[in-house]
Amino acid sequence: MVIVPCSQVTAKNDSEKLVQQLNQLIKNDPDLQGAIAGVSIRSAASGEIIYDHQGDVRLRPASNMKLLTAAAALNVLGEDYSFPTEILTDGAVKKNILQGNLFIKGKGDPTLLKSDFDKMAAELQRLGIKKITGNLVGDDSWYDDVRYSLDLPWSDETTHYGAQISALTASPTTDYDAGSVMVVVKPGTKTGDKPIVEITPKTDYVKIVNHAETVSAEGKKVITIERAHAINTITIEGTIPLKANGEKDWISVWDPTRFALSLMKQSLSEQGITVMGKIKTGLVPDTAEILATHRSMPLSELLVPFMKLSNNGHAEILIKEMGKVVKGEGSWEKGIEVLETEMAKWGVNTKTMVIRDGSGVAHVELIPANQVSQLLFAVQKEKWFPSYLYSLPVGGSREKMVGGTLRNRLKDPEVQGKVKAKTGTISTVSSLSGYLETKSGQTFIFSILLNNLLDDEKGKKIEDRIVRLLANS
Repeated sequence: MVIVPCSQVTAKNDSEKLVQQLNQLIKNDPDLQGAIAGVSIRSAASGEIIYDHQGDVRLRPASNMKLLTAAAALNVLGEDYSFPTEILTDGAVKKNILQGNLFIKGKGDPTLLKSDFDKMAAELQRLGIKKITGNLVGDDSWYDDVRYSLDLPWSDETTHYGAQISALTASPTTDYDAGSVMVVVKPGTKTGDKPIVEITPKTDYVKIVNHAETVSAEGKKVITIERAHAINTITIEGTIPLKANGEKDWISVWDPTRFALSLMKQSLSEQGITVMGKIKTGLVPDTAEILATHRSMPLSELLVPFMKLSNNGHAEILIKEMGKVVKGEGSWEKGIEVLETEMAKWGVNTKTMVIRDGSGVAHVELIPANQVSQLLFAVQKEKWFPSYLYSLPVGGSREKMVGGTLRNRLKDPEVQGKVKAKTGTISTVSSLSGYLETKSGQTFIFSILLNNLLDDEKGKKIEDRIVRLLANS
């Protein structure tokens, strides 16, 4: 006779109870009727699959794709990797005049702010430069000239999350939404006034057409902020009541390379440096001399706004950077090849997937939940894993750069602070994958991919219910 220890019997019973609860939730939730759910749950200690519901079915991951991109980038580029931006010239400085062209060569930095262009301009001023006889030239050839990933929806073109990808770009704020400006619309001082429109960074690169109106305090706030296709005209429509809070949005610019150049010229002017020539794009000649170099924060720090705020632009830049570093070509094609090679090292089978970009914005991207959970298990052994884990949104943590996209979810005491996971949302899709601590002291790895939803917000509530069930096990 074999005597089974009581603890093993209890664990088996608890496991069976959890499986039953999860099955009932997925089967009976009305918001999953007609939808597809892929759920994979593993032990973080052993990697053993504890629960699998259609875990091998290929589903759209939305921004859960960033889990793959971040892991590959850390492995290929390293935690200390940073992006340089170089200021060069093909001329010489004589009597405070730079006789020649000034070049700014971008190498992918998505974190350049107006203040960084100010610092680069100040460095030139310290070199004694007061006038540049030639052109201000932007070189974005570090990456190819394909600005949008293959399957980006056309309707995303003017959004910050669909911004063009360039090796020379600029961000409006420390959220680092590269290739966009922040637009804030505030009420005027009296009824009938045009609202006040503020652009960050302050720039004349975009043109504002303000058709909106300030209405009485009892009126409705209905403001739209839209950029026209292929130009930099932003139109404000609608009404905003007196004393109402401002309406804020981030709008992508057309041609981020020229946007960055315009900011550089503005910074040069503010430092008392005159550019006699034109703003243009071109290649830095081999004989050019470097005058100044600016470096981004290291990748370990960049990962925080990238993952916690789910920044699509960062994902695509990292894909192109991996392609450039490993294959000598900064393109989606080469970057995805590198990503797939890295995934194989962790036992992730990319032959079961369709990968089209680094962010998950593509609606034809397909990944099985079991492959996501396999990745999350395997990377725990990597030396950079603490940076990876720290970059994930923390459920219920109100601080923006801690809770990220989970700061308004999973706030109840039983789960608050115990879930570190990547969210994902595109039309008809919601996803959540990561790590959680259970009441019994275990750590579970989970991947929840919900597709064909009528309401992705209801999908998030289903994810949260699944997480709570796991946390209480």
